[in-house]
Amino acid sequence: MNTVFSPIKLGAVALKNRIVMAPLTRCRATVDHYATELMAEYYAQRASAGLLIAEATMVAEGNSSFYREPGIYSAAHAEAWRQVTKAVHAKDGKIFLQIWHGGRACHPALNNGKVPVSAGTTAINDYTHTPEGKKDYTAPRQLTTNEVAEVVEQFRQAAFYAKQAGFDGVEVHGANGYLIDQFLRDGINNRNDRYGGSIENRARFLLEVLDAVISVWGADRVGLRLSPLNSFNSAKDSDPVGLISYLAKVLTPLKLAYLHLMRADFAGLQFGDVVSAARANYQGNLLVNMGYDLAEANQVIGRNQADAVAFGSAFIANPDLFERLAQGLPLAQPDVATFYTHEAQGYTDYPRASA
Repeated sequence: MNTVFSPIKLGAVALKNRIVMAPLTRCRATVDHYATELMAEYYAQRASAGLLIAEATMVAEGNSSFYREPGIYSAAHAEAWRQVTKAVHAKDGKIFLQIWHGGRACHPALNNGKVPVSAGTTAINDYTHTPEGKKDYTAPRQLTTNEVAEVVEQFRQAAFYAKQAGFDGVEVHGANGYLIDQFLRDGINNRNDRYGGSIENRARFLLEVLDAVISVWGADRVGLRLSPLNSFNSAKDSDPVGLISYLAKVLTPLKLAYLHLMRADFAGLQFGDVVSAARANYQGNLLVNMGYDLAEANQVIGRNQADAVAFGSAFIANPDLFERLAQGLPLAQPDVATFYTHEAQGYTDYPRASA
């Protein structure tokens, strides 16, 4: 019976185990969104995972949702990321880059006053942190049809630069209320063109992005992350189980490396069994995430309910998470106060169990 310690092949990428590091925004890039030597050290420390999925990375300049998140929209950004991929590969690790557009989660204070864009025109009902302090999210401008095509091209170009940077593949970020998810959810998307209304229309942008990225990488090195239940960034859909069921069916023929599914809602506001719906309708590798411990992870893999499990915050404080789980060692707890700071503290200074 397979466990998280069993090898697996996700598309073209052979993994030594099924323990995946989920993408975690840590804000350690430069103010110009370049990956750093510190980031290379951080990811290399965690290379014993079967797969590292690097954090949400901007596909286009002027669309920052955090402060000092990385970008992949130029040859110079690709070169900066190369120090990360080299460090991970030197430790016999595998790493995908998560490519991402924040949409309405971007803020003018982070983007020289630029108004954010989205599928619709309503703002996130929350505030964000900027260098100028806490600020309410602003109402976005609805992308025109021509502009949607331009964003698809930005994803394609980002995929190209990710390949130049030496990654083993890319994960398209279609989750957590960011731009692609803003098109998918009927609680955000109020368009009346071919990208709005029916579920088929709302999925069109995602499928166009995937086609563009696949044209660069091949489908067997492309993953996709979805979160049909998560209400983060004021995201909501009237039928999340129906949404994932439809997407699972239309994604199957693409033969992606994997579908990465977040099973729950951070805020506990929306509920439903999206994992079973995805498994029933998706004929491919299913990677699941959110709140799994070792016992449950082994259970879902052993019962063939999923093929691999992604761990998030556990990897922050446990660079040797694979070894700790394999040896039954206790896990360190992360310091939440340093999740989004910009120094080595709370980032690369967590000790291994052997220390």
